[in-house]
Amino acid sequence: MPTHHNTLADPGVSAALTRMFEASARDDETAARVWSGRPHDRGAARAQELADAAQEIYMPVSADGGSLLYNLVRATKPANVVEFGTSYGISTLYLAAAVRDNGTGQVITTEMSRTKAAAARETFAATGLDDVITVLEGDALRTLAALRQPVDFLFLDGWKNLCLPVLQLLEPHIAPGTLVIADDVDLADLGPYLDYVRDTANGYQSVTFPVEDGLEISCRL
Repeated sequence: MPTHHNTLADPGVSAALTRMFEASARDDETAARVWSGRPHDRGAARAQELADAAQEIYMPVSADGGSLLYNLVRATKPANVVEFGTSYGISTLYLAAAVRDNGTGQVITTEMSRTKAAAARETFAATGLDDVITVLEGDALRTLAALRQPVDFLFLDGWKNLCLPVLQLLEPHIAPGTLVIADDVDLADLGPYLDYVRDTANGYQSVTFPVEDGLEISCRL
Protein backbone atom coordinates (compact mmCIF):
# COMPACT_ATOMS: atom_id res chain seq x y z
CA MET A 1 0.00 0.00 0.00
CA PRO A 2 1.33 3.50 -0.82
CA THR A 3 1.94 5.86 2.10
CA HIS A 4 -0.22 8.98 2.11
CA HIS A 5 1.48 11.70 4.10
CA ASN A 6 -0.61 14.19 6.06
CA THR A 7 1.53 16.97 7.49
CA LEU A 8 -1.31 17.93 9.85
CA ALA A 9 -0.60 14.66 11.67
CA ASP A 10 3.11 15.47 12.17
CA PRO A 11 3.75 15.70 15.92
CA GLY A 12 5.25 19.19 15.69
CA VAL A 13 2.39 20.60 13.61
CA SER A 14 -0.27 18.86 15.67
CA ALA A 15 1.28 20.12 18.93
CA ALA A 16 1.50 23.69 17.63
CA LEU A 17 -2.16 23.68 16.56
CA THR A 18 -3.26 22.18 19.89
CA ARG A 19 -1.26 24.78 21.84
CA MET A 20 -2.67 27.70 19.86
CA PHE A 21 -6.26 26.45 19.90
CA GLU A 22 -6.01 26.07 23.70
CA ALA A 23 -4.70 29.63 23.98
CA SER A 24 -7.42 30.93 21.66
CA ALA A 25 -10.08 29.46 23.95
CA ARG A 26 -9.36 32.45 26.21
CA ASP A 27 -9.97 34.96 23.41
CA ASP A 28 -13.31 36.20 24.77
CA GLU A 29 -11.92 37.14 28.18
CA THR A 30 -8.77 38.58 26.60
CA ALA A 31 -10.87 40.65 24.19
CA ALA A 32 -13.06 41.93 27.01
CA ARG A 33 -9.96 43.10 28.88
CA VAL A 34 -8.29 44.58 25.79
CA TRP A 35 -11.30 46.51 24.52
CA SER A 36 -12.56 47.77 27.88
CA GLY A 37 -11.92 51.48 28.19
CA ARG A 38 -11.23 51.83 24.46
CA PRO A 39 -13.51 53.74 22.07
CA HIS A 40 -16.55 51.69 21.10
CA ASP A 41 -16.29 52.80 17.49
CA ARG A 42 -13.44 50.53 16.46
CA GLY A 43 -14.22 51.33 12.83
CA ALA A 44 -12.85 54.83 13.40
CA ALA A 45 -9.55 53.52 14.76
CA ARG A 46 -6.62 53.05 12.44
CA ALA A 47 -5.94 49.45 11.45
CA GLN A 48 -2.48 49.59 13.04
CA GLU A 49 -3.96 50.77 16.36
CA LEU A 50 -6.44 47.88 16.27
CA ALA A 51 -3.73 45.38 15.39
CA ASP A 52 -1.52 46.57 18.24
CA ALA A 53 -4.40 46.49 20.70
CA ALA A 54 -5.47 43.02 19.60
CA GLN A 55 -2.01 41.45 19.62
CA GLU A 56 -2.95 39.09 22.46
CA ILE A 57 -6.11 37.83 20.72
CA TYR A 58 -5.71 34.76 18.50
CA MET A 59 -8.91 35.15 16.43
CA PRO A 60 -8.35 31.79 14.69
CA VAL A 61 -10.20 29.87 12.05
CA SER A 62 -12.00 26.90 13.63
CA ALA A 63 -10.43 23.42 13.52
CA ASP A 64 -13.14 22.29 11.07
CA GLY A 65 -12.59 25.42 9.01
CA GLY A 66 -8.87 24.71 8.96
CA SER A 67 -9.47 21.14 7.81
CA LEU A 68 -11.72 22.44 5.04
CA LEU A 69 -8.99 24.86 3.91
CA TYR A 70 -6.49 21.98 3.90
CA ASN A 71 -8.79 19.84 1.75
CA LEU A 72 -9.53 22.66 -0.70
CA VAL A 73 -5.85 23.46 -1.19
CA ARG A 74 -5.03 19.76 -1.63
CA ALA A 75 -7.78 19.46 -4.25
CA THR A 76 -6.99 22.62 -6.23
CA LYS A 77 -3.15 22.45 -6.01
CA PRO A 78 -2.59 26.22 -6.17
CA ALA A 79 0.90 27.55 -6.88
CA ASN A 80 0.33 30.71 -4.83
CA VAL A 81 -1.91 30.70 -1.75
CA VAL A 82 -2.48 34.21 -0.42
CA GLU A 83 -3.79 34.78 3.10
CA PHE A 84 -4.96 38.12 4.50
CA GLY A 85 -4.50 37.99 8.29
CA THR A 86 -1.91 35.60 9.73
CA SER A 87 -2.58 36.33 13.40
CA TYR A 88 -0.60 33.64 15.28
CA GLY A 89 -0.61 31.35 12.25
CA ILE A 90 -3.27 28.71 12.91
CA SER A 91 -4.91 28.97 9.49
CA THR A 92 -1.50 29.45 7.87
CA LEU A 93 -0.39 26.06 9.20
CA TYR A 94 -3.40 24.35 7.59
CA LEU A 95 -2.68 26.08 4.28
CA ALA A 96 1.05 25.35 4.43
CA ALA A 97 0.51 21.70 5.38
CA ALA A 98 -1.63 21.28 2.27
CA VAL A 99 0.99 23.00 0.09
CA ARG A 100 3.69 20.72 1.57
CA ASP A 101 1.61 17.60 0.92
CA ASN A 102 0.84 18.75 -2.63
CA GLY A 103 4.59 18.90 -3.21
CA THR A 104 4.28 22.29 -4.89
CA GLY A 105 3.29 25.87 -4.11
CA GLN A 106 3.83 28.55 -1.49
CA VAL A 107 1.81 30.49 1.07
CA ILE A 108 2.07 34.28 1.15
CA THR A 109 0.48 35.62 4.32
CA THR A 110 0.07 39.11 5.78
CA GLU A 111 0.14 40.40 9.35
CA MET A 112 0.07 43.94 10.68
CA SER A 113 0.98 43.17 14.31
CA ARG A 114 4.74 42.93 14.79
CA THR A 115 4.22 40.75 17.87
CA LYS A 116 1.99 38.27 16.05
CA ALA A 117 4.23 38.15 12.98
CA ALA A 118 7.26 37.33 15.12
CA ALA A 119 5.42 34.62 17.05
CA ALA A 120 4.03 33.13 13.83
CA ARG A 121 7.50 33.02 12.25
CA GLU A 122 8.81 31.12 15.30
CA THR A 123 5.98 28.61 15.01
CA PHE A 124 6.52 28.15 11.27
CA ALA A 125 10.23 27.49 11.85
CA ALA A 126 9.52 25.09 14.72
CA THR A 127 7.10 23.06 12.59
CA GLY A 128 9.46 22.97 9.62
CA LEU A 129 6.97 24.72 7.35
CA ASP A 130 8.76 28.06 7.15
CA ASP A 131 10.27 27.16 3.76
CA VAL A 132 6.84 27.29 2.10
CA ILE A 133 5.57 30.40 3.97
CA THR A 134 6.38 34.06 3.34
CA VAL A 135 5.12 36.51 5.98
CA LEU A 136 4.50 40.04 4.70
CA GLU A 137 4.56 42.29 7.76
CA GLY A 138 2.65 45.57 7.70
CA ASP A 139 -0.50 46.97 6.11
CA ALA A 140 -1.81 44.31 3.70
CA LEU A 141 -3.14 46.96 1.31
CA ARG A 142 0.46 48.09 0.88
CA THR A 143 2.35 44.79 1.06
CA LEU A 144 -0.05 43.01 -1.32
CA ALA A 145 0.00 45.96 -3.73
CA ALA A 146 3.55 44.86 -4.60
CA LEU A 147 2.42 41.30 -5.43
CA ARG A 148 3.24 40.29 -8.99
CA GLN A 149 2.37 36.57 -8.88
CA PRO A 150 -1.04 35.19 -9.82
CA VAL A 151 -3.29 34.51 -6.83
CA ASP A 152 -4.37 30.88 -7.17
CA PHE A 153 -6.20 30.57 -3.81
CA LEU A 154 -7.22 33.44 -1.52
CA PHE A 155 -8.17 33.23 2.16
CA LEU A 156 -9.47 36.41 3.80
CA ASP A 157 -9.43 36.41 7.59
CA GLY A 158 -8.04 39.81 8.59
CA TRP A 159 -10.11 42.81 9.68
CA LYS A 160 -13.52 42.22 8.13
CA ASN A 161 -14.00 45.78 6.86
CA LEU A 162 -10.79 45.36 4.84
CA CYS A 163 -11.70 42.06 3.16
CA LEU A 164 -13.44 43.75 0.22
CA PRO A 165 -10.64 46.30 -0.41
CA VAL A 166 -8.05 43.47 -0.27
CA LEU A 167 -10.10 41.35 -2.70
CA GLN A 168 -10.51 44.25 -5.13
CA LEU A 169 -6.80 45.03 -4.89
CA LEU A 170 -5.94 41.45 -5.85
CA GLU A 171 -8.62 40.89 -8.50
CA PRO A 172 -6.27 41.64 -11.45
CA HIS A 173 -4.23 38.62 -10.28
CA ILE A 174 -7.19 36.24 -9.81
CA ALA A 175 -7.94 33.95 -12.75
CA PRO A 176 -11.34 32.36 -13.46
CA GLY A 177 -11.86 29.21 -11.42
CA THR A 178 -9.90 30.51 -8.43
CA LEU A 179 -11.40 29.98 -4.98
CA VAL A 180 -11.75 32.99 -2.67
CA ILE A 181 -12.73 32.18 0.92
CA ALA A 182 -13.67 34.53 3.76
CA ASP A 183 -14.15 33.59 7.41
CA ASP A 184 -16.81 34.80 9.88
CA VAL A 185 -19.89 35.46 7.72
CA ASP A 186 -21.77 36.19 10.98
CA LEU A 187 -19.83 39.41 11.60
CA ALA A 188 -21.56 42.62 10.49
CA ASP A 189 -18.32 44.20 9.24
CA LEU A 190 -18.12 41.52 6.52
CA GLY A 191 -21.48 42.67 5.08
CA PRO A 192 -20.15 44.80 2.19
CA TYR A 193 -17.81 41.95 1.16
CA LEU A 194 -20.65 39.41 1.21
CA ASP A 195 -22.92 41.71 -0.81
CA TYR A 196 -20.17 42.00 -3.40
CA VAL A 197 -19.27 38.31 -3.87
CA ARG A 198 -22.90 37.18 -3.72
CA ASP A 199 -23.76 39.39 -6.69
CA THR A 200 -22.81 37.38 -9.80
CA ALA A 201 -22.54 40.65 -11.73
CA ASN A 202 -19.25 41.13 -9.85
CA GLY A 203 -17.88 37.89 -11.24
CA TYR A 204 -18.32 35.33 -8.46
CA GLN A 205 -20.47 32.31 -7.69
CA SER A 206 -20.69 32.17 -3.92
CA VAL A 207 -21.90 29.70 -1.30
CA THR A 208 -21.92 29.91 2.49
CA PHE A 209 -20.42 26.88 4.21
CA PRO A 210 -21.84 26.37 7.72
CA VAL A 211 -18.76 25.71 9.83
CA GLU A 212 -18.41 27.62 13.15
CA ASP A 213 -18.94 31.32 12.26
CA GLY A 214 -19.38 30.43 8.59
CA LEU A 215 -17.05 30.43 5.61
CA GLU A 216 -18.03 32.14 2.38
CA ILE A 217 -16.61 30.15 -0.55
CA SER A 218 -16.62 32.08 -3.80
CA CYS A 219 -15.42 30.94 -7.21
CA ARG A 220 -14.12 33.57 -9.62
CA LEU A 221 -16.16 33.29 -12.80
